[in-house]
Amino acid sequence: MFLRGPSGSGKSTLLGLIGGVLVPQRGSVQLLGTDLASLSPSARDRFRGEHLGFIFQMFNLIPYLSVLENVILPAQFSPARAARVPGRDLAAEGRRLLGALGLGSADLLARPVTELSIGQQQRVAAARALLGRPEILVADEPTSALDHDARGQFLQLLMDECRAQGTTLLFVSHDTSLGGLFDRVLSLADLNRAIDAGAAA
Repeated sequence: MFLRGPSGSGKSTLLGLIGGVLVPQRGSVQLLGTDLASLSPSARDRFRGEHLGFIFQMFNLIPYLSVLENVILPAQFSPARAARVPGRDLAAEGRRLLGALGLGSADLLARPVTELSIGQQQRVAAARALLGRPEILVADEPTSALDHDARGQFLQLLMDECRAQGTTLLFVSHDTSLGGLFDRVLSLADLNRAIDAGAAA
């Protein structure tokens, strides 16, 4: 799904609600059959770690870790996620994901992520988000720093891997030109209008 909306339209708030970082002041957020607001803060953290992958706009990679160490990090905090890794071999799955996303060169794996280009860092962030086959992958403006050709290539690789893993991709961006690549397109402005209309009724 492609969710479009300009800056200031509430994208960050919505993603915070989906991730359980924020709780709604009214109503509820149902994700994978779970009411997130009914969970304690620690249970929401655990739910997020087990079921969601995030590609952040600024990537949020750990600068003192290597490429491979960054990728396998989520599964080290979530036993459930680690259990979904084939053979529980985190390093092998990390290498496979990096290869699928175009970073298969062995000499990259041990390098600090700070030595990579922006495009390479983006792919490391995507591999990290996909490790452990999360049911939902949320990508928050991950292509904003890429040129047109690099952006298209990255999106195709990301979609191919999500399709192979059975992962739902929620891609959030202000770039409306990307919408045609997705099965569904939703406007945050339309959502906000529907909510306002419902509240008025």
